[in-house]
Amino acid sequence: MPEQFEDRDLSDSVFWGVQLQRALVRDANLTGAQFFHTLWSDVSIDGVIDRLVVNGVDVTEFVNAHDRWFPLRTQLEPDTADALRSTWVVLQAEWAALLARASLLPSEAVLASVNGEWCLRDTLRHLLFAMDKWFCLPVLDELTYTSIGLPNTGSQGLDWPGLDPSADPTFDDVLAARQQQHEGFDDFIAQLDFADLPDTVEISENGQVPAVMCFHVVLEEEFEHLRYALRDLDALAATPDR
Repeated sequence: MPEQFEDRDLSDSVFWGVQLQRALVRDANLTGAQFFHTLWSDVSIDGVIDRLVVNGVDVTEFVNAHDRWFPLRTQLEPDTADALRSTWVVLQAEWAALLARASLLPSEAVLASVNGEWCLRDTLRHLLFAMDKWFCLPVLDELTYTSIGLPNTGSQGLDWPGLDPSADPTFDDVLAARQQQHEGFDDFIAQLDFADLPDTVEISENGQVPAVMCFHVVLEEEFEHLRYALRDLDALAATPDR
């Protein structure tokens, strides 16, 4: 029976003689991990590569040179407001291009799931939730979540004030809510100086975190789900009846 390990600290663990076929490792920190006498066949690795040695060969430079996302990957944890603004501009340009591409597909494509993943509409609904959780409530002091937002699976049973679990919004409804959120984010970061941020803020479910982390999470959410959405658009565009 497959097991699921979530939010576990397995640092310094030893896995000897284990079977990891088709294993999924997601949102994990593998710094310093070592793999010896292992079989790698049809393996996909996606993430920040900061020194990767395969069979004694350092392939870091090759991987990053051929990774279209490498420059943006390195800008997701800015340490100045100027760097934050710069990264945000790039992310929004990428999203605008994706949405323009999606508009060329049949209208039902935004509701189509690929391999059980969220459809484009629900991906954007999740980003509404993420922006509320990590920016609108803790930074802007708003009191409720956008009603049509969509929490991540592990958080859907929790109480999120204002959220409507039965919501079934149109794609245009989601785009309008996203635009409103982004206008608020744009206005805030336009005047932002990191020195003016409090040391920590309270995040529902996550507790006290450094205030700057709020902006880092917003960028990471936008980046990761952008790439998921592009992957699924590629699959939808390749489907003959689309």
